[in-house]
Amino acid sequence: MATLHSSPSSLPPRRRKTKIVATLGPSSSTPERIRELFVAGVDVFRLNFSHGSQADHGERLRAIRGIEQEFDRPIAIMADLQGPKLRLATFRDGSISLSPGQALRLDLSPEPGDGTRVGMPHPEVFAALHPGAELLLDDGRVRLGVTTCGSDHADTVVVSGTGLSDRKGVNVPGVVLPLSPLTPKDRLDLNFALEQQVDWIALSFVQRPEDLAEARRLIGGRAALLSKLEKPQAIEHLELIVELSDGVMVARGDLGVEMPPEDVPVLQKRIVGEARLAGKPVIVATQMLESMVGAPAPTRAEASDVATAVYDGADAVMLSAETASGEYPVEAVSIMDRITQRVEADPLYRRIVESQHPGLQDTSADAITAAADQVARTIHAAAIVTYTTSGLTTLRASRERPEVPVLCLTTKLDTARRMQLAYGVHSLHAHDVGTFAGMVQKAVRYAHASGLAQEGQRVVITAGVPFGVPGNTNTLRIAWVERPSQDAAMQREIAESLS
Repeated sequence: MATLHSSPSSLPPRRRKTKIVATLGPSSSTPERIRELFVAGVDVFRLNFSHGSQADHGERLRAIRGIEQEFDRPIAIMADLQGPKLRLATFRDGSISLSPGQALRLDLSPEPGDGTRVGMPHPEVFAALHPGAELLLDDGRVRLGVTTCGSDHADTVVVSGTGLSDRKGVNVPGVVLPLSPLTPKDRLDLNFALEQQVDWIALSFVQRPEDLAEARRLIGGRAALLSKLEKPQAIEHLELIVELSDGVMVARGDLGVEMPPEDVPVLQKRIVGEARLAGKPVIVATQMLESMVGAPAPTRAEASDVATAVYDGADAVMLSAETASGEYPVEAVSIMDRITQRVEADPLYRRIVESQHPGLQDTSADAITAAADQVARTIHAAAIVTYTTSGLTTLRASRERPEVPVLCLTTKLDTARRMQLAYGVHSLHAHDVGTFAGMVQKAVRYAHASGLAQEGQRVVITAGVPFGVPGNTNTLRIAWVERPSQDAAMQREIAESLS
């Protein structure tokens, strides 16, 4: 595990609490462009393994770690696995026309299709179909109704749609498919991502809680696991999937294909609420600023969409094609940063967030964390400082949605990086502490050196004593930020640990 040891960055700390996730791609592959995106406001970089080679992702990952060294700040990297993609085969002429009521057979034959039949090389789909089931093709643009089916075919009629072309996607709403979320390609990509020390693994096509077991086993604690909620079947097990995940993503694009569009906003609020209740980071994703793929400014509806996710209390909002292949990637990040800051400055935002407080668990750790938030409000503290090994102490503080920043101090660089996804958290890779007095002293110095607190302000500190015991938050302390010590050894340690 690399250690960051450069001088403190001149880049000021982000005042925005909602994080920004940006997807890298052809429009954002160079170190210079990735650096621009980070400066503009990106907290987490997403590597989408549905596109590009491992070599491409490796180059981008090395560029991110170089920027991390330059600015002395941990940066989270997410590897988003492709998952199983159901697609039609090809047509003899590349495409066909369709009309409602037209019969179309789907089968396993490799022969190119025509206006009467086309291949669908997925026997597991035929095994799950039944008369009356529906198939959605090409992101829902074509809807087929199943009349009869067998182990190697399905006879359907066109319900809606005007045409199909080669290799269009297939969705099967309302049916649990006997598919693992990890394909052979995903296993190779997962192994590569873990070797490169990514911080989050995003698992696609999660349908059931048991889908997470194999991924957990393969990851082996080397990264945090994020479940993408893009199948209606997953919503039936939402509470348990959230419990078994380290974070979740509201993948609205795929949800919107298999569910009525009017249901998606309701589900977004439900998923965000469930994740916050569990204290797990939640990302709202897909088509947030879609028009900025080709335009320098978003529509007003898109700005409202981003704002709604922030009002809902999401930990992060995500850009996909806007930064991966769009013409204005840096501008997309900048406008998302401006929208989130504007919403968080709205007095209504604070009232909404507080009204949605998930309540406390009956534990001393939750009591200490809630008290820290209340104390910080009462004394107008500059920040809440958390000492943590696993990140649990910091996630508890983030769950409270405090008005002030949460400074995460941890001796583990991987924990510092993962916590960058959590609401309001600023992570530092810090040296270990051996005494309570030393903890307080370093917390104050780190808060000052990172730019979160100024001389004469106070910080609220939470930690677990004895140190190094995960989840053992049992101590709260208020400390004044004083003039930085001139002790050379202390200053050198601060400079080496700011990361």
